[in-house]
Amino acid sequence: LPILFPQQSGLYEYKIFGDLADCPPKLCVDVYMDLDYRKQWDQYVKELYKKTYDSEKVIYWEVKYPFPLSNRDYVYIRECREMDVDGRKIWVVLAQSVSAPQCPEKPGIIRVKSYKQSLAIESDGKTGSKVYMYYFDNPGGMIPSWLVNWAAKSGVPTFLKDMQKACRNYSKST
Repeated sequence: LPILFPQQSGLYEYKIFGDLADCPPKLCVDVYMDLDYRKQWDQYVKELYKKTYDSEKVIYWEVKYPFPLSNRDYVYIRECREMDVDGRKIWVVLAQSVSAPQCPEKPGIIRVKSYKQSLAIESDGKTGSKVYMYYFDNPGGMIPSWLVNWAAKSGVPTFLKDMQKACRNYSKST
């Protein structure tokens, strides 16, 4: 029963609950889904684009890692749906790594072959959003514990703050 009881990998799965004050859900989703805009506000993006391979829209994302670690890249598919759940409007974004032979690995960059993300955004009942995210990836290579700890303690909250700022500036940039 490997699907019901996956083998322990020793890797972290992240579950994030957060609030983005003064960022309505639709705006959050628009900012999150806009790859070109993300290149402007996310300091860790080295390269990010979407291409269609065999009628499937695939995203390529290279992430900057701190020296002396190698950058990582992801090849994945992503879908966004707006749902009505008992009168509540909830946006759900699902992403998962895929194999795309048309997007070969690059020398010096480690390909993240196992990546999954689920994101749900809804109104906080005021002018902001409630955000839930589940995230898992296997970054490959040896990741020092200080970087894992930084990601959990500082990286995720910083990402949410950066996203909130990006939401505030979005209408100015488009």
